Amino acid sequence: MSDKYKMHDKDAAYFITMTVVDWINVFELRLNRLLIVESLKYCQKHKGLEIYGWCMMPNHLHMIARATGQQTLSEILRDFKKFTSKEIIRQIIDQPGNDRNWMLVRFESHGKLLKRIERYKVWMDGNHAKIICSTSIFHQKLNYIHRNPVKKSLFQIQKIMCTALHEIMPDWNHWLMMYWGHDSLSL
Repeated sequence: MSDKYKMHDKDAAYFITMTVVDWINVFELRLNRLLIVESLKYCQKHKGLEIYGWCMMPNHLHMIARATGQQTLSEILRDFKKFTSKEIIRQIIDQPGNDRNWMLVRFESHGKLLKRIERYKVWMDGNHAKIICSTSIFHQKLNYIHRNPVKKSLFQIQKIMCTALHEIMPDWNHWLMMYWGHDSLSL
């Protein structure tokens, strides 16, 4: 396996991209978006995840982050993906009248390919991690995070972003706003 996107410096911040298999739009479901938000908050509070900026797209997540606790960033993201995978599957199964069973079929087909997967595979392997080695790279990646939803026409106004600068707005409950079409969510 290539070392190109591995996280070798445990103290560094990285630009991360976590993608759903087959680019399935699981985050169009409000419950799945809430799950991601709450899981990131948990990782911040209990695992030492420090987030400098992030953005949720319909089928992937971009983030600039680093680990500040006992766990490495790779370990935190591994646990995050494992937990959210199980919860995404549970939420799809538990939705009455759900027309999303096709997602389960696709997740299961990916899960069958790997012995380490119990049944369903939601996330692609890896995190496409790129080290933030300078202020210039940090700003370039943060601008990408800000502009990505706008470029994909997921936001009507560029000022409405699902991102944060940790130093400016450390309390999630006061700053997080996710805008999805006309359905806005404020925690």
